Amino acid sequence: MNPLHLLLILRAHWKVAFGVFLFTLVVGITVTLLMPKQYVTSTSLVFDVKSSDPVAGAFLPVVPGYLQTQVDIIKSDHIAQQVVTALKLDQSPTLKRRWQDETGGKTNLQYWIGELLQKGLMVSISNGTNIISISFAAGDPSFAAAVANAYAQAYIITNIELKVDPARQYSRWFGDQAKVMRENLEKAQAALSEYQQEHGIVSKEEHLDTEMARLNELTAQLTQAQEQAVEVRSKQNAKSDELPDVNQSSMVQSLKTDIARQEAKLQEAGENLGVNHPQYQRMAAELATLKAQLQSEKNAIVSSLSTSKNIALSKESQLRAAIESQKKKLLELKGGRDRLAVLQRDVDAAQSAYDTVIKRYNQTSLESQVTQTNVSVLNPAIQPPEPASPNIKKSLAMTLLLALILGGGAAYLLELLDKKVRTVDDLVEMLQVPVLAVIEGPRRSNRLVEIARQQLLRLESK
Repeated sequence: MNPLHLLLILRAHWKVAFGVFLFTLVVGITVTLLMPKQYVTSTSLVFDVKSSDPVAGAFLPVVPGYLQTQVDIIKSDHIAQQVVTALKLDQSPTLKRRWQDETGGKTNLQYWIGELLQKGLMVSISNGTNIISISFAAGDPSFAAAVANAYAQAYIITNIELKVDPARQYSRWFGDQAKVMRENLEKAQAALSEYQQEHGIVSKEEHLDTEMARLNELTAQLTQAQEQAVEVRSKQNAKSDELPDVNQSSMVQSLKTDIARQEAKLQEAGENLGVNHPQYQRMAAELATLKAQLQSEKNAIVSSLSTSKNIALSKESQLRAAIESQKKKLLELKGGRDRLAVLQRDVDAAQSAYDTVIKRYNQTSLESQVTQTNVSVLNPAIQPPEPASPNIKKSLAMTLLLALILGGGAAYLLELLDKKVRTVDDLVEMLQVPVLAVIEGPRRSNRLVEIARQQLLRLESK
């Protein structure tokens, strides 16, 4: 079928084609004008996924599907009911009447309004970005903008709550544990203090070091006493004239000198006066007296050695007893120190546990008071100046195109139902015989058909 044939068909059925075209155009325009207007507005949320925790200072982990999770949160019933509360939609008489008519008051009003809002909500993620767009469609442009902004604010509040609520629970739990840890610490400190007071311990190591020094001192004294006893025994076994104490005595040395001098005088007197001379006898008596004094002095020195031996043995015995007593005391002190060390370890463990818990309590307490989040509003929603639907220009263009198609289709359908010979080609196709000549009838004043005919002939001649 060539264009000339189509034009002939339209010419033959132009009234039907025009009627269908006009009817379709009128219906399309009417439907477009009667369609309810829908206004769509959007607000954008940007997520700072590289921000650090304001309390701990560590970077927040970025998990796969993070933004999609936030999209699901925005679409949740919780956010919808927060929007209902924020905009006080549950106090709207119109919505109450509609809710009563549709549900009979059997469902929750806030939940019903939230589901109604979710029907007009559209949430999407911008490709390759950390931006989420929240769009809302409504018949009122101001209401659409208010709902979109309310959704953004409700999500930000919920985002903070999702971080703060677990921190509050942890804070309460750590607070309770801190009380228990503090009680344990106080009990451990009380047990340690009671033990120190009971045993008179001021310092853990000072008294023990003093007693150890005392034991070392007693051991040194015992060694010295034993050495003195051995020395005294060796002196007692020696002859008196061989004793160093005797030889070193000034009295003994003086007496020996006097005896030697007296013996010399006595020998001289014996040679000059004779042994029976009274002077000789007197000098001999003096010599005997000196020797008796010397012997007495030696005996006194030897006797003093016995006394020194007894003293040394007694001192040695006393020192041994003192050392045994000191060792026993040290063992008791070490046992006390071991018990004290155990109590101190209990205190240290209780202190460490309390410090750990109180540190976590302080951190979670700060986290429970955080009002910052990693999401912020990039572009708030504004009232759209024109409705998103229906689009008048687009609808009119589609209506015009549809009217043209339906008008042409109606003319073609009528042609199929009552097919006629309108051109030479139609005759050849119908009879399957060649055409020898064409007898033209009276020409009609149809310039458009004539122009199309001439163009077709030119194409066939080429």
